[in-house]
Amino acid sequence: MWYIAGTLPGPDPVFRETAAQGPARMSDGWLHLADDSAFPVQRGTEALAATALLACEALGFQPPRLLLAGDTGSGEGSRALYAWLAEHADTLNPEGITFHYLFPDVDWHNRVLMALQALPAPPVLVADAGFMYVAKMSGYADAYDLFTPDIGEMAFLADEKAPHPFYTRGFLLAEEENVAALLERANAHGNCPAHLIIKGRIDHIVCGGRLTGTVKEPSVAAMECIGGTGDLVTGLVTALLAGGISMCRASLAAARLARLLAEHCAPDPGTQVSALLQSLPHVLHNYAEEVLRQS
Repeated sequence: MWYIAGTLPGPDPVFRETAAQGPARMSDGWLHLADDSAFPVQRGTEALAATALLACEALGFQPPRLLLAGDTGSGEGSRALYAWLAEHADTLNPEGITFHYLFPDVDWHNRVLMALQALPAPPVLVADAGFMYVAKMSGYADAYDLFTPDIGEMAFLADEKAPHPFYTRGFLLAEEENVAALLERANAHGNCPAHLIIKGRIDHIVCGGRLTGTVKEPSVAAMECIGGTGDLVTGLVTALLAGGISMCRASLAAARLARLLAEHCAPDPGTQVSALLQSLPHVLHNYAEEVLRQS
């Protein structure tokens, strides 16, 4: 089974173990958990999880389970989730895990990573947002299978001295014409995995350490203004990986499908990601087979 691990903007800083034991679902703009709680889907882990759940349902794949904790920035909820994962990795026996935002804690990250690597069949590891930051900070970024940075985060991965994207040195320009140079530098320092989806005005697909493709069209400018659209891409690739699609095909297809969803919805800058997700099943039913065939 695939899992998604991350935090929710709730005041209760505990790991929601009951929510992890049953299926979640997306309905009317809300993420409904197995413990009967619900959270609005606006951005972040909720947007990633909702996308993956809807996509798996539309494509007939087994949906991921959610490993979630409340955290408003103190790190307490994140540490509770880290601790639970480190202790229960062997009972989960995950096929794969997509990590989203957890408060960066290098010590706890390393405990979780070691527990997962010690499994008889180590899972596929995908990281975005804060967990991608701590993976890089730990020195073990190349132990992961896929990162999904935006272009600014790619500059951070390329800076071997930066502990956080805020501290990326200015000479590492976060511009799309510099992607090849940023990738080369990140690879040289072991600060990225072999596969990446670099999200931006042009999406760059990295497979086996090399730039293997770009996705430019359709281009919908309003998507740059809408919070959660990057999480949508990570949710799509999570669903495809959970369905057994190979890493390189899943990465390229996720970037293409996100753009087809944007074209179908024709959003404006005020559109919420939850409104886009209402059309995701329709778009997948109409385009997923063709996109996967071409990826």
